[in-house]
Amino acid sequence: MDAAAEQKYNLGIVRWFTVMAVVYLVVGTLVGTYVASELAWPFLNFDIPYLTFGRLRPLHTNAVIFAFGGCALMATSFYSVQRTCGVRLWSDKLAWFVFIGWNLIIVSAVITLPLGINQAKEYAELEWPIDLAIAVVWLVYMFNFIMTLATRKSSHIYVSNWFFLGMMVMITYLHVVNSLAIPVDLFKSYSLFSGVQDAMIQWWWGHNAVGFYLTAGFLGIMYYFVPKQAGRPVYSYRLSVIHFWALMFGYVWLGAHHLQYTALPDWTGSLGAAVSIAMIIPSWGGAVNGMMTLSGAWDKLRTDYVLRFLIMSLAFYAMSTFEGPIMSIKTVNALSHYTDWTVGHVHSGALGWVAMVAIGAIYHMMTRTFHTEMWSTKLINAHFWTATIGTVVYVVAMWVSGIMQGLMWRAYDEYGTLAYTFAESVEAMHPYYAMRAIGGMIFVTGALLMLINVLMTVRKAASEGSVRAASTAAVSA
Repeated sequence: MDAAAEQKYNLGIVRWFTVMAVVYLVVGTLVGTYVASELAWPFLNFDIPYLTFGRLRPLHTNAVIFAFGGCALMATSFYSVQRTCGVRLWSDKLAWFVFIGWNLIIVSAVITLPLGINQAKEYAELEWPIDLAIAVVWLVYMFNFIMTLATRKSSHIYVSNWFFLGMMVMITYLHVVNSLAIPVDLFKSYSLFSGVQDAMIQWWWGHNAVGFYLTAGFLGIMYYFVPKQAGRPVYSYRLSVIHFWALMFGYVWLGAHHLQYTALPDWTGSLGAAVSIAMIIPSWGGAVNGMMTLSGAWDKLRTDYVLRFLIMSLAFYAMSTFEGPIMSIKTVNALSHYTDWTVGHVHSGALGWVAMVAIGAIYHMMTRTFHTEMWSTKLINAHFWTATIGTVVYVVAMWVSGIMQGLMWRAYDEYGTLAYTFAESVEAMHPYYAMRAIGGMIFVTGALLMLINVLMTVRKAASEGSVRAASTAAVSA
């Protein structure tokens, strides 16, 4: 069976993307924990400009979203599209071009962002030459995926592939439009848009990077790997199709809710909030669909820690897709905006949903692409608890901190003047910033355990010769 899989599919590209995803998970979360620690203990920047929060924070977001998230998406999409279509990737050469190109882009981000070469656009900080490279590599990735679908042996396209494809198409034009710029030199450009139009285009990209890259793409992961790991068919295929189309048509309208109480026309923010509230329904439908896939198999959670990662991610998905729409409502937004509550919301989705569903999928793929069992089941167990506890500590710290910030900023005394100075609100945040850093450290500990486990599994497979044996058997067959 291993030999047949090795012969029929390109598992080599999946192996490389999978291992690199784990490496970038450690790097991205380490940088994130360091910058979180800088906010609690500012001396940690050591007066070195390359280590300041403003330089390292975009490096952290790019590392976790595009390095870890990108490699996880490419590994899982290339793995699942072959399995669901019953064919090998359309082009092995294009797949390797994507791997090399994507990792070169990541290296360029590691070099340019600490140097301060930055467009100052959230989740789109990289300068125009790198933006062009991203567009080229992404288009090649999408083309190879589409051509694999076109050569499939089954008439049906499984729903996970629809989610992956929706992500690819949407991110293409979101990235291209938001990155339109006038270059001044090799390392500097100015956005083609200005003023409030620039803000609107930026958050049309910014929220949809969350909506399509970090939600639709990772729902593609969920719809393939939860049924596979549980050994059960998806609970409701009809519900998954409704989930897909509602998400595709709904998410594109949400960006304006990031710009409540700004120069943006009031009706635009109201429309964004209204559609945000409506999006709770399909989002929760998807979360329930994933969880109910375990109907009759809940006992597996007692022993299967990979499945625990996948199901815990769905709990966080349900929570964060309820919290976000509530925060978009103007009365709530008046309290939450610009506070750490937003940071807590983002990380309940990023750590709880995105990271956990990807981690579960990576553990699943490791055993099937390296043709061996994981080196240590106990380390997977330890990783699950460190990831869960670290995420909860982090998010709770930011929720409490953010609500306190919002209340302090708008508190008035009997004379109608502000009750607290901004400096006093910053001082009140210190214990929560320390708590966040501790939560990050706990999460990073789990990521390090995963990296050790993955590398030892690769070494174990090499010593057993399982990959080599499967490849040899495939060739001889």
